[in-house]
Amino acid sequence: MTQARDIPTDVPARDPAAPPASSAAASGMSSFPARLARARTRARRVLWVERLWPIMLPIADVAGGVALLGLLRLPQRLPDGVHAAALLALGAGCAAWGIRRYRQGHAPDDATLDRRIEQASALQDRPLQTLLDTPVASPTDPAATQAAEALWRIHLQRTGARVGRLKAGWPRLWPVGRETSWATLALAPLLALGLLWAGGAAPGRIGAAFMPGTDDADTPRPQIHAWITMPAYAPGAPVFLDDRKGTATIPAGAVLSVTVTGLHGEPVLRARSTAKGTSLGPHGFHALDPANWSVETPLLADGALTLRGRGRVLSQWDLKVTPNPAPSVTWGPNPGAKDGEWRTRLPYKVSQPYGIASLHVEMRLTGDEHSAHPRVLSVPIPLNGHPHTAEAVATPDLSSDPWAGEDVVATLLATSDSGTGATSAPVHFRLGARTFHNPMAKALLDIRKRLALGRESRFIAGEELHGLGMTSAPMTHSPGLMIALSSVSYLLSLHEVDTTQAIDQAVGRLWYLALDVEHDRHDDIANSQADFDIQMAEEALDSQIEHMREPDGKPTRSAQQQAELQRRVQALRDAIQRKMQALVTQAMRDHSAIPAMPEMSQTGEQNLSRMMQQLQEDAANGRSADALDRLHQMEDMANQMRNATPQDIMQAARQYQARQEMHEQQAALRDLIHQQSTLLDHTQQRIEQDAASAAARQTDMDTMNDGEDLSNMSTPELLRHLGLTPPGQSNPAGTQPPTAESQTPEAHEVQQHADRATQHALARALHELRNEFKTLSGKDVPALKQALSDMKAVRTALSAGQDTDAATAERKVLADLQKGGQQMRQSTRGSGKGMTIFLPSLAGSKGSGGSKPGQPDEEETPDNAGNEPRDPLGRKTGDDHAGMDSDTHVPDKAARERAREIEQELRRRDSDRTRPPEELQYLDRLLQSF
Repeated sequence: MTQARDIPTDVPARDPAAPPASSAAASGMSSFPARLARARTRARRVLWVERLWPIMLPIADVAGGVALLGLLRLPQRLPDGVHAAALLALGAGCAAWGIRRYRQGHAPDDATLDRRIEQASALQDRPLQTLLDTPVASPTDPAATQAAEALWRIHLQRTGARVGRLKAGWPRLWPVGRETSWATLALAPLLALGLLWAGGAAPGRIGAAFMPGTDDADTPRPQIHAWITMPAYAPGAPVFLDDRKGTATIPAGAVLSVTVTGLHGEPVLRARSTAKGTSLGPHGFHALDPANWSVETPLLADGALTLRGRGRVLSQWDLKVTPNPAPSVTWGPNPGAKDGEWRTRLPYKVSQPYGIASLHVEMRLTGDEHSAHPRVLSVPIPLNGHPHTAEAVATPDLSSDPWAGEDVVATLLATSDSGTGATSAPVHFRLGARTFHNPMAKALLDIRKRLALGRESRFIAGEELHGLGMTSAPMTHSPGLMIALSSVSYLLSLHEVDTTQAIDQAVGRLWYLALDVEHDRHDDIANSQADFDIQMAEEALDSQIEHMREPDGKPTRSAQQQAELQRRVQALRDAIQRKMQALVTQAMRDHSAIPAMPEMSQTGEQNLSRMMQQLQEDAANGRSADALDRLHQMEDMANQMRNATPQDIMQAARQYQARQEMHEQQAALRDLIHQQSTLLDHTQQRIEQDAASAAARQTDMDTMNDGEDLSNMSTPELLRHLGLTPPGQSNPAGTQPPTAESQTPEAHEVQQHADRATQHALARALHELRNEFKTLSGKDVPALKQALSDMKAVRTALSAGQDTDAATAERKVLADLQKGGQQMRQSTRGSGKGMTIFLPSLAGSKGSGGSKPGQPDEEETPDNAGNEPRDPLGRKTGDDHAGMDSDTHVPDKAARERAREIEQELRRRDSDRTRPPEELQYLDRLLQSF
């Protein structure tokens, strides 16, 4: 039982509702050590700051001094090496002094921490020291020891409960020392004044003071020159950039050049790309001397470039690089050759913004695409210069290749001037092949194809050629062919010759041997030689056209090459002439007569000369594609001549004669249109004269220049006063047409009767023309039939004296005749396609050197006729003045005012939309010349 003396008297009475005192005390005691540990941590930090502050403040004073000197730009004037050494010495001294001072101090222990906590928390009697005490234990009386420990725990609980919030306080930083305090007090206002004096340049000056090799904003900028050189594929003037900021748009591959002068330190060029990848190529500066630097780097993509030097941003440029896309290349419709065609169509469409440098086709035999070493046939396609877009059809002659007539897989490959390339989707088509008629030539080509395609061995092919020579009658009767065939057979049978080399030589020889056999089917050496001369001349001309293109595709136009081109063109002309002479000789030997047609020979000579002249001009001006197209046309014509017989020449003569008759019929139709337009002019004049007579008959010709009313004059009279001949009024023999005043009603009737007779004659002529055309072409022209019906309506109206109805019917006749001419040209289009009229004058013939009278200098062929718009009078429409009369005259000075008044009257009538459409159209064309 506890005695009353053991219980403290100041312990308050226990509340029955409160928890037991032992538990509350235990709870407060359990939280006290944690509060004490946190307070000791804060106190340790405060003591560490108080310990380090005396060390850091002098070092900060040294840094402030350096900053003050930097504001005065004193360190910047030192060489970079001296500047760096001074900073290094200051830094090393401060570090050594700070380490020494730090080692002189001691880390605070728990007692020191508790004293600081007691002072900051204003605790009396140093209660935290009590926590460190321990009761004295009696080694002889364990009961007393336990009682003492119980009392001590109660004491500790009461002391912890009495201690409130534990504080560590703030560090005590001032005063530290007399010298340090005075130095800091003196440096602070100096720094403030320096910052105010430097203004916005203060950060740069302070940074330059602590970083050797860095310039502040007050240091003079170096001279910067930056420009962009355009790439070769997009030539242009260099783009110069501003030395501070600038923007530019340039093509990919352009080269940026930067020179920096007056910078004692290597500059740095940095790029921030706006897309994936890098914007620049290698861009390291190289020193020209200690103060001059330069760099050249390619521009690859968009980006923002920053040029830095000695810690400053010197220049900033935003560059937009346009991409260098690959060419777009696709096939056109219907590539390849149809049955019977020996040229291969290669339609293509290619484009690239900077131009196409080259285009070619790669072909592989169908089925060999996946073989280990397939043969690839590469065919270049010529282009005119370096086009940005090209769409055409190349027609090379691939009939000499062993793959002729076989199915191939082809791909277009295009290379741009900018160095990019692209390929098209593969297509399948068949190569063109020549048609051979000689059985021996066919057999040779069959062996050649099987040998080239690897379908039989070289030794078997050699045996077949040997047997063919022994059994073929043409070979046994022709020593030259027999020797050529035997040499190929012997070459294939030799084991010492490499297989590839032997096959290549045999394939080439067999082709020319087959051609020789085919051309020699008439046993005519001169004819065969002429064929080979044409072929060799064509190949030589083709080679010269290709040679006139430099490797980069630019045409060369040296005088020597021009002379060589002209010589080879003349050689082709001479070869064609020899071929024609050989045909004449063969016709005489076969007792076949070639009709003497000077006009036909003259036309062929002119066509040949014109085509060769155009070919030479195209090649000289770098239009290689056009030149080769014309050469291919001549090759096609020459191929027709190569297989031509005298009967073919006679057939061509008949075709030419039919074309001449067709031209004569078209000329007759044009004359009918002219005569019909004259009748319409007569009718229109009578209508106008009647209207003018009804409006005013008070004018006198003698007083016309004194103020005559021009509004009462007819349009033909106004034209006569201007010195122009009205349409349909050009009279032969110089007779002047009667004026409006001399035309009486009786004269009108006489003229109507004459026009009616003329209309009847024109109808008869048109009826004959229609029948002749139907006989010649076997086709009827519906428009001409309608014109005959309308002519009958004209005669009816003229008989009744109805000029208005007659004019309407006459305009229908003109429209029908115009439509009939178009139908005639369309019906003859495509007819007469046989041997092209490509015949120069034969030996001994003499041309007149010009066109025959009555024949137009420029013939209107079915291919180009019918496309030009014409008016109802059959005349070509347009903005040119080709149809203007040639008998105009310029009024003298006295009549200029009168001519101006007449012109104004014509313009007034042209603006009057109520006048007849034909008159308005004529006035529109007439006033265009004013």
